[in-house]
Amino acid sequence: MSLNATPSGERIHIGIFGKRNAGKSSIINALTGQSLAIVSDIKGTTTDPVLKAMELLPLGPVVVIDTPGLDDDGELGSLRIQKAYQILNKTDIAVLVLDGTVGMTKEDDAILKKIKDKSIPCVIVMNKSDLLQSPPPNPQYTEGMPSGTATAGSAAAPPVIWVSAAKQANIRELRELIASLAPGEENRQQLVADLIHPSDLVVLVVPIDKAAPKGRLILPQQQTIRDILETGAVSVVTRNTELKETLASLSRKPSLVITDSQAFEQTAADVPDDIPLTSFSILFARYKGNLRTVVNGAKALDTLNDGDTVLISEGCTHHRQCGDIGTEKLPAWMQKHTGKELNYEFTSGTEFPSGLGKYRLIVHCGGCTLNEREMKYRLKCAEDAGVPITNYGTVIAYMKGILERSTSIFQL
Repeated sequence: MSLNATPSGERIHIGIFGKRNAGKSSIINALTGQSLAIVSDIKGTTTDPVLKAMELLPLGPVVVIDTPGLDDDGELGSLRIQKAYQILNKTDIAVLVLDGTVGMTKEDDAILKKIKDKSIPCVIVMNKSDLLQSPPPNPQYTEGMPSGTATAGSAAAPPVIWVSAAKQANIRELRELIASLAPGEENRQQLVADLIHPSDLVVLVVPIDKAAPKGRLILPQQQTIRDILETGAVSVVTRNTELKETLASLSRKPSLVITDSQAFEQTAADVPDDIPLTSFSILFARYKGNLRTVVNGAKALDTLNDGDTVLISEGCTHHRQCGDIGTEKLPAWMQKHTGKELNYEFTSGTEFPSGLGKYRLIVHCGGCTLNEREMKYRLKCAEDAGVPITNYGTVIAYMKGILERSTSIFQL
């Protein structure tokens, strides 16, 4: 991946929802100006959520998600509808597509209620305006529901826009309306930029990770370097095996040292106490808005008993190799720290398990491939189940006795 490429976790996720044959795929193709989604008169053409990373002007880098129809039928249809609803957990902006010749139905109303319950910005698209006997209302989009349709039971109704995907009518206006719903950048937590200043020296400790493709840095390292560059600070990247020599060769003291979690213990020993130290995982825990939660979750490690089950979950999938941190190193370190005979379950990828009540602790990866909404959804699931949750770097720092030092630069 190029340092200039926008990772999926940093893109606005736009979920397209609606009944079969409402024109969801046609709207996606019209919005993007590409044939990204298969269009057919046959109901149920889209059987699984399809994610596509792309540029959508005037918004910029986005992930567009085409979902199965909300009125799918049969046993498989019910599973597809469930998948569509699950997409809400990662949706930053929801686009609810209705057949304008039919109006809102009970299926549309049901998902709109869920969208509003989750406080997701939404636009209602009345498609197929070209098939109406009378022209759509003027102005082309209004605050509130179309007359004669069901409401979602709220005064704060989303905007409604009439379009024709077939005739490309009001597609530009729809793009602009979607862009206006995007969350602002001004209140977003920064990754590392607020901890450093222009011309500061930042040392990154990067072991050569067998799980990373040859010739590439893993995503958290790439994003941190980019953030440092945009701040105007200077990054020095070294392996843990050369850290001591690197520090000794510098003409001035670094403002911050950031390490891979696996090298935390050795890095802490090599970095003088007067130099701030943290890890990529801890930075990402704060970036996703959950540092206090994962710090408290790490301390729950000492409450575990023999026979307790720990869930170790990753947001991405990768080829696991000998010495994998999630399936091998973490369980070994936790066993040694607690002295307890623990059970472990492992998940990876976009699916997060339901029924979390059987776990006594959840240890999650840094979540660099997940967008903020999905990471917060997973945290909320753990909170609702009453299960402590932490992440790799935070629990490693706790087990190595350096959690307080590695979080002292943050206000908790």
